[in-house]
Amino acid sequence: MTSTLADLLLTPSDMAAVDRDAAASGIDSFGLMEKAGQAVAAAALRHYPQASRYVVLCGPGNNGGDGYIAARALRQSGADVALFHLGDPSSLKGDAARAFEACEIKGDDIGKYEPGRGDVVVDAIFGAGLSRPVPDTVASVIARTTQAGVPVIAVDLPSGLDGRNGHVLGTAFRATHTITFMTRKPGHLLMPGRELCGVMEVFDIGIPGRIVRAHAGHGIAENEPRQWQGTVPAAMTETHKYKRGHVVVFSGGAHATGAARMSAMAALKAEAGLVTIASPTQALSVNAGALTAVMVHPVDDDATLKKWLEDKRLSTFVLGPGFGIGEKARHFALALSDRHLVLDADGITSFRDNPQQLFDAFAHGDTHLVLTPHEGEFARLFPDIAADDSLGKVEKARAAAKRANAAIVYKGADSVIASPDGRALINANAPPWLATAGSGDVLAGIIAGLLAQGMPAFEAAAAGVWLHGETGQRAGKGLTAEDLVAHVRPL
Repeated sequence: MTSTLADLLLTPSDMAAVDRDAAASGIDSFGLMEKAGQAVAAAALRHYPQASRYVVLCGPGNNGGDGYIAARALRQSGADVALFHLGDPSSLKGDAARAFEACEIKGDDIGKYEPGRGDVVVDAIFGAGLSRPVPDTVASVIARTTQAGVPVIAVDLPSGLDGRNGHVLGTAFRATHTITFMTRKPGHLLMPGRELCGVMEVFDIGIPGRIVRAHAGHGIAENEPRQWQGTVPAAMTETHKYKRGHVVVFSGGAHATGAARMSAMAALKAEAGLVTIASPTQALSVNAGALTAVMVHPVDDDATLKKWLEDKRLSTFVLGPGFGIGEKARHFALALSDRHLVLDADGITSFRDNPQQLFDAFAHGDTHLVLTPHEGEFARLFPDIAADDSLGKVEKARAAAKRANAAIVYKGADSVIASPDGRALINANAPPWLATAGSGDVLAGIIAGLLAQGMPAFEAAAAGVWLHGETGQRAGKGLTAEDLVAHVRPL
């Protein structure tokens, strides 16, 4: 049965605590292992009924215990089953030992497995708790299996993946299907783990939801509408354009105006009430000639910006797309410390020599700064965090958000959105064709449009990233940034 808790994300240590609490509550832990192994066997038969042989690779822990039960169930179904084990199975403890004893199939050392035509591998070597590189024997088996193109069904997580962060520990299986239990782990969503897991299935093996939810309070989840839907402003009859906020996007010079215009149009289509391009005088005619619903206002220097900011209706700003790197970008960003600011691209890089200057300016009050760095830009603002290999992407984004008092969108195929209070969401709906020039400019505009309407910074960032992914799906393969803007729809 598919788990009703599949939307939750638990770290491997959280899931281990769930298992302990389930056993302490009187639930038969071997009964849970039996259900897990049976679910794996059922999945193997369902997905590969034509297999000539099911090859079950069992490790030295509870993941291996699941494998022994799966092997027994497959044999009982009449299938041809071969069993290989890592280490001496007679040294197994607890439920895994019991599972081994109940499996009458004679096994062999895992290093002796040679892939054959028609094989389907059930990978029950290591689970999500692996934290060290796989041993050479297992690495060799993974290499032979991969080279032979044998389908792999992974139990819990493909062996070689860290369930905490999706990192590959030396090498890992590339599974066609991954069968996990009760909830997913971060490593199922974070890259490259997501790609190596193949099709995910989450099975309910009977642990009460109250026990699972008791360990789900660490603030990590998939970025889905349920996480922020309640903060989306409702359209009211009496709503007017100023109630829906005024977004300002700063333009670059006459030869660098396109990025700002794409951000501006995205903000407008995300339902900001008004949008203005703040343009250098030299680029006014270029911008004005290419815009209709978006207004244009001349801003050349600190003095003209300061004068314009006397209008408090200017609530939300985007700085960075096509703007240029340097002192002007720094001065403009710091002048906006009492407004909502989405800082992207050149705006981020402009603070690479003194990021603390930016953080100090936005350190007070509710979070009103959103930073949208890709990996290189993240390293410019947070070099020490980026260089810490002991941290996964979620931990890095959280540390950055806390330091900057900002909502962080750590961009990529697995974008992580983090809040200074420790909440973090992993985005999983972005299609690969979103990786195109100008896509980030559109994202910055969408986030600004939502901020201007009153969504809190973290929720606006998360909703913007999700909407960006949905827009990419709608626009389809081969999209350009212009296509992306055209397909933006309000939440």
